[in-house]
Amino acid sequence: MNENVLEKLYQERLEERIISRISEIQNISLEQAMDIYYGSNLSREINQGTYGIQYMDYRILAELICRK
Repeated sequence: MNENVLEKLYQERLEERIISRISEIQNISLEQAMDIYYGSNLSREINQGTYGIQYMDYRILAELICRK
């Protein structure tokens, strides 16, 4: 497995954790949490690897998304 594949797998797992945490925080369905996550600027920054933000703890990232 090369570095790009590992990075992609890490990012997919990160997104799953963030979405799950948003669902827990706001007491909403996973589908609603997905809408919130993918509609956020932070999801684009994570996807682009802006400032290495994708390496922050998923709980902090979920909290940041929920504050907006």
